[in-house]
Amino acid sequence: MSAPTLIIGNKNYSSWSLRPWLAMKQLGIAFQEVRVPLYGPGYKEELLRYSPSGKVPSLLDGATRVWDSLAILEYLAETHRGLWPAAPAARAVARSVSAEMHSGFAALRQNMPMNVRKRLPGKGHTAEALADVARVKAVWSDCRARFNGSGPFLFGRFSAADAMYAPVVLRFRTYEVALPAPCRAYADAVLALAPMGEWIDAAERETESLTQFEFYG
Repeated sequence: MSAPTLIIGNKNYSSWSLRPWLAMKQLGIAFQEVRVPLYGPGYKEELLRYSPSGKVPSLLDGATRVWDSLAILEYLAETHRGLWPAAPAARAVARSVSAEMHSGFAALRQNMPMNVRKRLPGKGHTAEALADVARVKAVWSDCRARFNGSGPFLFGRFSAADAMYAPVVLRFRTYEVALPAPCRAYADAVLALAPMGEWIDAAERETESLTQFEFYG
C-alpha cells in the first residue's frame, strides 16, 4: 500500500496545515507531502483536485479522503494508537480544548496571524486578542496541572491537543506574548520537538510573501 499524502499550504502561514503534519510526524507515519502555495495563480483549482472544500489541509489515504485539520486528527486517532489520552476523563478534556481551538479564538487569529519568519513584539495585542490569549493560558495551565502525567505536554504525552495548539505556540513566539512559567515550559517543549524545528526551518526558507498576512509590514 502506498503512503498517504498530506496536502498543505505555505509553512510560514498555514496554521491549519501544521496540525496534522505535526501529528503524523510525531506518530512516525510515513507520508508524502504536497505543498500548494496559497493565493497564487491557480491555487484553488489545484486544491480542488485534493479536497472538495478547496482548502488545506487534506489527507489522501488510499481511497479515503479527509479534509479539515480536526477531522484528519480524528482519522489518525482511529487508524493509529496514541493520539488521544488513554484515560476517558483526560480524553474528554483533550477533545474539548481541541474543539475550542478549532472553532474559537477569532480575535487571536485575526490580530496575530501565524508568521513563522517574523518577530513582531507587541503587534496585534488588542484587548480582544489578549482576552483570547488569557483563555489559552488558562487552558494550558489547567491541563498541565490536572493531566501532566509523565511528560511535558498538555496531557503528559504528546496528543492531538498539542497538535491543535502548536500554531498558537508559534504565534506567541512571533508576537512575543508573555507567558507564566508553566505555560512557557509547555511552549518550549513544543518548540523543542524535532518536527517543529523541521517545519520552522522550511518556513524560513520559503520565499512567498502573502500581503493578507503581512499587514504589520
